[in-house]
Amino acid sequence: MTSERERRGPWIVNASRRVYDNPWIGVSEHDVTHPGGNPGLYGVCHMKSFAVGVVAIDGEGYTWLVGQHRFPRDYYSWELPEGAGDKAVAPVDSARRELKEETGLTAAGWREFMQTDFSNAVTDEIGFGFLAWDIAIGTPEPDDDEKIDIRRLPFAEALDMAIRAEIRDAFSQIMLMKVDILGRRGQLPDPVARALGYLG
Repeated sequence: MTSERERRGPWIVNASRRVYDNPWIGVSEHDVTHPGGNPGLYGVCHMKSFAVGVVAIDGEGYTWLVGQHRFPRDYYSWELPEGAGDKAVAPVDSARRELKEETGLTAAGWREFMQTDFSNAVTDEIGFGFLAWDIAIGTPEPDDDEKIDIRRLPFAEALDMAIRAEIRDAFSQIMLMKVDILGRRGQLPDPVARALGYLG
């Protein structure tokens, strides 16, 4: 427990303590003074890795989704290839690893096209989104604790799934919609824009 007062913007942190810890997450609790001057308690979930996600686009304008059961809300989820990145490793290297593990794909072209914060009122998790193109097919290498289905489909169909909430994962929704917006603005790499029909 620390008791040294610290200011975070309009918040004052009077004391902090770690209340839970495992290899993947930690939870800290803070005795605070709210911006309005009242005392309070603030809990933060700290992620020990960052998130990486990949929109892989082949020359025909197709992308890949992975399907798996998600434990916290107990349902089956279709998502873009995503995973955890070691904070000591460049995000793009973690993205390459996740794409290969979950789908078997490798790519010659890579570009980081977004960063996002998840539930930033309660967690410090950061996500890095990547485009991958010039795709080569290989064999998936999932972790022992993963049971994954793989689906190749047109990018436009994946985008529609996100809009219809058939893809509920926020990271996947954001990445798919941002790729579409960048395409309409002429801001995608030429091979991706051409494959997706944004470039004649």
